[in-house]
Amino acid sequence: MDSAQAIIAFFQLWGLIGAVVALPFLIFGIDRIDEDARDAYVFRPLLIPGILLIWPIVLWRWWQIESESSAWMSRYRVVRKAHGLAAMLMATVVVVAIVVGLSLRQTWPADFVPQQISEAGQ
Repeated sequence: MDSAQAIIAFFQLWGLIGAVVALPFLIFGIDRIDEDARDAYVFRPLLIPGILLIWPIVLWRWWQIESESSAWMSRYRVVRKAHGLAAMLMATVVVVAIVVGLSLRQTWPADFVPQQISEAGQ
């Protein structure tokens, strides 16, 4: 087996394990760890590609939340408070970028004469 076949076999195994993790997680696990996901079945297939890629993290977080080994909600309070500041900063940056872009817009020289490159129909 050469290295290319080994890499392909690794990613196939990774995806297979991810699919095996995604099925029980999306059927049983997501309802237990996220209250907003209860009875919301339409968006769950959209999570499958992400779970296929990061299934070790999904399993680890699922286990942590089920075993109550960490106060996971308290970890994100500081980050969530910063979201408002980040939103205001991004909105300000967008407005400043538009204003600067419009004020630095180039104008055509007054003596510029357009030239026809080829005749019509050729």
